[in-house]
Amino acid sequence: MNRIILSILTMIPFLGFGQSYTSYLTGSATDIVTNPSGGVCLMGGATEDDNAMKWFLQRANGGDILVLRTTGSNGYNSYLYSGLGVTVNSVETIVCNNALASSDPYVIQRIQQAEAIWFAGGDQWTYINYWRNSPVDSAINQAIQQKNIVIGGTSAGMAIQGKYYFSAQYGTVTSAAALSNPFNSLVTVDSSAFINNNFLDNTITDTHFDNPDRKGRLVTFLARIHTDYGVYANAIACDEYTAICIDTTGIARVFGGHPTYDDNAYFIQSNCELTIQSPENCSSGSPLTWNLGGLALKTYQIKGDSTGSKTFDLNTWQSGSGGTWFNWSISNGVFSEQTGTAINCSPLSVNNLSVDSEIVIYPNPTTDIVTMVFNGDFNSENQIYIYNNLGQEIYVPITNANNHIVADLCNLDNGLYLIKINGEKGKIYQNKIIKIR
Repeated sequence: MNRIILSILTMIPFLGFGQSYTSYLTGSATDIVTNPSGGVCLMGGATEDDNAMKWFLQRANGGDILVLRTTGSNGYNSYLYSGLGVTVNSVETIVCNNALASSDPYVIQRIQQAEAIWFAGGDQWTYINYWRNSPVDSAINQAIQQKNIVIGGTSAGMAIQGKYYFSAQYGTVTSAAALSNPFNSLVTVDSSAFINNNFLDNTITDTHFDNPDRKGRLVTFLARIHTDYGVYANAIACDEYTAICIDTTGIARVFGGHPTYDDNAYFIQSNCELTIQSPENCSSGSPLTWNLGGLALKTYQIKGDSTGSKTFDLNTWQSGSGGTWFNWSISNGVFSEQTGTAINCSPLSVNNLSVDSEIVIYPNPTTDIVTMVFNGDFNSENQIYIYNNLGQEIYVPITNANNHIVADLCNLDNGLYLIKINGEKGKIYQNKIIKIR
């Protein structure tokens, strides 16, 4: 009964000095110190997934929950404090009304005392503009790294979590606009240090993935990251009502309403199996092309369920359970996807294998004829084989002379192929060829 009375009393908002922030507290006003279990919870927007939020609260281990936002009020307080059946010491929402809140001593203190921090939705540029390179930013990162707090957010609160992020500085952007010109002024992909989550170090996140469709714009973000920063980044995205919960071992669990609802999470990366991974055309004023024979990006899609039973390993970005692999590509500004095979970028398990340095392939990707200059123990009796991505040997016309191998791929479908050459003394040489239109 006392707890209920305290909750009602502390729901009265406290206006900070100069009204730079408004605080709503539910539960105990006395700080409690627990040992949080860490982790990250990413939610795609719309209504929160209760099971993911229980995961989030449980990792605070009975501590204090802090909700940070720049609009709205106390909508999370009763939901997190008493609505999910997980005991916590308190839930406090601090609404930052302007940038002055980012250096307010009370706001900083409450971040330092929290065992869990949740970022609400809203406008991610406002979060970035208010908090980046501020005491709030520093206090959040210190709490993640030194106190092992659990952190999370929905919609805009998810969008700010990666090392790379769509800042929305000039407003949002649609897939159609981004794909037609990846240097559209609305495509604002930033890398300035902000939230520092270990397992999102090389990652950009996107939300509301099904409303509207945002696949094309996220691929554009990845293309711009490579063009602007010289990095092949990864991407994580969620449909609405879907959440990804990442524990401190790097295992991501997906929560949602499947099979009743079609709730999906996506883990996207450039195709590291390809010798050439760069977009064919990512330039100002031109539609994006990142095709590479329809194999430019590999995506693992998981339908989230109530138990979070389906997972993806962010340590390797190659293994998951319960999902489906897809190939994503962009051709002249048009997005395409096809069912694909699991990515495998580990070294090929062939004795005495030599890759790349022994065979120079050009052009690669190729439209039909490919020439291979073989720098190893070449002779006219060497056995030459070509396989498709299912491991099936296929026939193509091949001629070889003077350390050159010429293969005619004009009758093959677009895709990735493996060439294997048996050299002298049992040595095997392999490399990859991409066939495009």
